[in-house]
Amino acid sequence: MGGLLRVSRAIDALNAFIGRNVAWAILVAVIISAVNAIVRKVFGVSSNVWLELQWILFGAVFLLCSPWTLMSNEHIRIDVVSSMLPKRARNWIDVIGHLFFLIPICIVMMITAWPFFWRSLMQNEQSNNAGGLPQYPSKLFVPLCFSILLIQGVSELIKRVAIMRGELADVSGGGHHESAEAEAARLREALAAEADAKARAQAALISGKSG
Repeated sequence: MGGLLRVSRAIDALNAFIGRNVAWAILVAVIISAVNAIVRKVFGVSSNVWLELQWILFGAVFLLCSPWTLMSNEHIRIDVVSSMLPKRARNWIDVIGHLFFLIPICIVMMITAWPFFWRSLMQNEQSNNAGGLPQYPSKLFVPLCFSILLIQGVSELIKRVAIMRGELADVSGGGHHESAEAEAARLREALAAEADAKARAQAALISGKSG
């Protein structure tokens, strides 16, 4: 299992590196959008190149950061249901989900997406919009996404099995949703403590008046 965990750590490092760097494309897209809007309003000039570039950058972030999102446990899950289940049941749900849903879907998408990109490249496919960008660079993101998401799914499966075998600490939690749940629990405890203190004070006051 030690060798598999080393592979998992290498996959995590790769996808974290990709995610952190690709995420900067959001800032670039925002700058392009702002400059394009200003130029259009002030000078009455615009170009489909800049509009399509915004879409491509957003698509790159959405697709290529998905493995990093999975690794960081920021993907969407039904917390209302999973939070009521014991940890062992949640572990099995993750194993089954990765093994029978995520990984097979990634394989199917890779098989279909690589020819999808290759045909576009061979045809030198261009935008339908006047003055737009070539289509094949953006279509490359689809097979790339599911390729790196596949290996991240394998990494998550390795870690989950290691956790279930007691060979790895369960540090896969985290994410904003779990932080929010922890903060909500803290606030509930604080409110309960405050209400208890008020009740004790009121009881003591009533007892003092009675005496």
